[in-house]
Parts: sequence; C-alpha cells; structure tokens
Amino acid sequence: MNKQKEGAAASVILKYLNDQNRPYSAQDVFGNLQREYSFGKTTAVKALEQLTQDGKIKEKVYGKQKIYFADQSQFAAVSEADLKTLDIEISELSEKFQNVQQSCRQMEAELKELNSSMTTEEVSLEIAALNQECASHQKRLQKIKSASNHVAPEDKEKVYDERKLYVKEWKRRKRMVGDLTDAVLEGYPKSRKQFYASVDEVAWISI
Repeated sequence: MNKQKEGAAASVILKYLNDQNRPYSAQDVFGNLQREYSFGKTTAVKALEQLTQDGKIKEKVYGKQKIYFADQSQFAAVSEADLKTLDIEISELSEKFQNVQQSCRQMEAELKELNSSMTTEEVSLEIAALNQECASHQKRLQKIKSASNHVAPEDKEKVYDERKLYVKEWKRRKRMVGDLTDAVLEGYPKSRKQFYASVDEVAWISI
C-alpha cells in the first residue's frame, strides 16, 4: 500500500515539476500539493528521492537544504528570439495582472464602503428616534419657558457671589481652627484623634 502511495505521489510530483519547470524544496512540493492530493510530507520526500535516483528529476544541495527541479534535457532549446518573445509576454501579463489587482482593490474599497453604509430601514429607524428625541427636548423647553419661577440673571449672580464669600470665610475659619489645634496638640499628651473625641464630649455636655 505504501509503495502504491509513493508511486502515485511520484507521478503527481513529476508532472508538477515538469509543468512548473522551476526549483522547489521538499517542503514547497508538499505544501503546494498535499491539500489537493492528500499525501504526507514523508511520502513526498521519498517520492522526490526515488525520482532523483531514477534520473527523472534533478537535485541541488544548498547548505542543508535540497532543491528539486525538472530535468532540463527533456525540453527543447529556446532561442534568443523566443526568450525575448517570452519576456514581452511576461511583461504584458504582469501589467495586466497589476491592472486586475488594482481593479480588485477598488472594488474591495467600494464593497467595504457599501457594507458600512446604513440601509434604508436603518436610516428610517434612526430618523424616527431623532424625531422622538427632538419632540422630548421641545416639550422640556416649552415647559421651562412657561414656568413662572425663573431666576433673574442678576439674582443668580448675587447667589454665586454670596457663595464665594461664605466659602472664603469657611476656609479662613477652618485654617484658624487647624492652627489652634496644632498649637494645643504641641503640649497635649494624647493623640489628635483622642483630642477631637474630648472636644466632641465637651460640646455635647455644653448642649
């Protein structure tokens, strides 16, 4: 069974190398063919080695890696004119490929933009939600305008000014209490917490 698998793999690999006519490593051959033909890497390596021993393909060693390629003697010699013709065809195909690739990118961008756009139904729902929100704001605004207890701007400013004075006075008194407390604690035998507890106790007794 293994010999049959290796023989089948060898036929596939030989045809592939001859059709592609370019060098590949064993990993490349396995990676390019295993999905379609479902043979393992070990089978691919053994098939390549057998094909090399049989003289059906060639191999080159670069460091620790082996490269396999088709036997070039089976192919007819290519003239300089043929090579130039092939170069022109390759150039034309490369340009065509780039144009197709650019066209695909443009279509992908358009598709992405269309997918991110809202549908007619989504727009209708968004408009309905915004109309409802506007109606709620208008109702609230009308209620505010019709109220009779509006505060005049000058009264509002007066309240703010008074608040500033009260806050300033509160900070001043707080600072004075802090200074007095620090002065008392310099000669007080207990902790600050115990001092505050004693002050609270005296305050309650006074009440």
